[in-house]
Amino acid sequence: MSLSRAISAAVLLGALGLASSAGLSSAAQQSPAPPPAAAPASGQQPAPPQPPIIAPPIRTTTNLVDVQFAVVNKSQKFVTDLQKENFRVLDDGAAQAITAFSRQTDLPLRIGLLLDTSNSIRERLGFEQDAAFDFLFNVIHRGRDQAFLMTFDDQPEVIQGYTDNLDTLRDAIQRQRAGGGTALYDAIYQACATQMMHAPPPPGHGQEFRRILVVISDGDDNLSQKSRSEALEMAQRVGVVIYTISTSIQWIKPDDEVSTSDSAERKFYKGPGDMVLQHLADDTGGRAFFPSKVDDLNQSFLDIGDELRSQYSLAYAPLGRLVDGKFHTIKIEVDQKDLIVRSRAGYYAAPPTFAEP
Repeated sequence: MSLSRAISAAVLLGALGLASSAGLSSAAQQSPAPPPAAAPASGQQPAPPQPPIIAPPIRTTTNLVDVQFAVVNKSQKFVTDLQKENFRVLDDGAAQAITAFSRQTDLPLRIGLLLDTSNSIRERLGFEQDAAFDFLFNVIHRGRDQAFLMTFDDQPEVIQGYTDNLDTLRDAIQRQRAGGGTALYDAIYQACATQMMHAPPPPGHGQEFRRILVVISDGDDNLSQKSRSEALEMAQRVGVVIYTISTSIQWIKPDDEVSTSDSAERKFYKGPGDMVLQHLADDTGGRAFFPSKVDDLNQSFLDIGDELRSQYSLAYAPLGRLVDGKFHTIKIEVDQKDLIVRSRAGYYAAPPTFAEP
């Protein structure tokens, strides 16, 4: 192609390009504009802009069961060196796969101290006060654990909210006086449904802690609106372990009836109140203590403190079960003879309720 033809072709292409651009511009100018929004009628406000439609999050419910338990030998000494393979867990009698296992040696504690101040224990109130403070002194680690004080006679009353200050707790305990009826079950129910349900978590995201209720009482109840089964159910729903200390002295032989040979067997009879305390402790994975005097409490308190920091934890998801709201039994077996597992009797497959007493 000659230079003149090339120039002519370039000029022709440029002209065609200009014509095409002009055509597009003309077409754009001739396209009708979208109709303006209708003006609102006189006195009416324009409709607010509608927010974008966002699909709600999909929520799923998992029925993961977490169990904390202790293992002791025949001498009631804690065994803390076992492994996951040493245990088998049964849910309503069916073996389950353990999905998580650990030795919980030093979890923070949230402790509720329930002090019976009814008229029936008037002569033993000093015993209870000493017992209560001795327990806290042996167990509470300041800056890590917290406790609250609730008394109960005609009705439960929170005397001191959660604190780690032992002086504050001691002063609150020593101020109490006895009188009135006994609403033990109402106290347990309310302590679990309010204080324990909303216990302050330790610093740090998602850190675990234990909910412990210590009941110091003779176990009698003559005024509660809630039943024993309702109080126990609330404790099990919230995951509270109950330790009980009996102030009863009816099962202790008088000194003149105790010979040297049977002096170690003073606890020969448990009354109805003692059996209530035993039942509350057994079904929540705790322990019941029946000391004869304040001096006998020291080892009991040390045992409780050791147990709270010498436990295991395991978790499992029951196969094929929905969150049905029913009670299901738990049994943990260990493969070594002469060892005893202490754990809660079962759980409710539903979130805790928030009902007030």
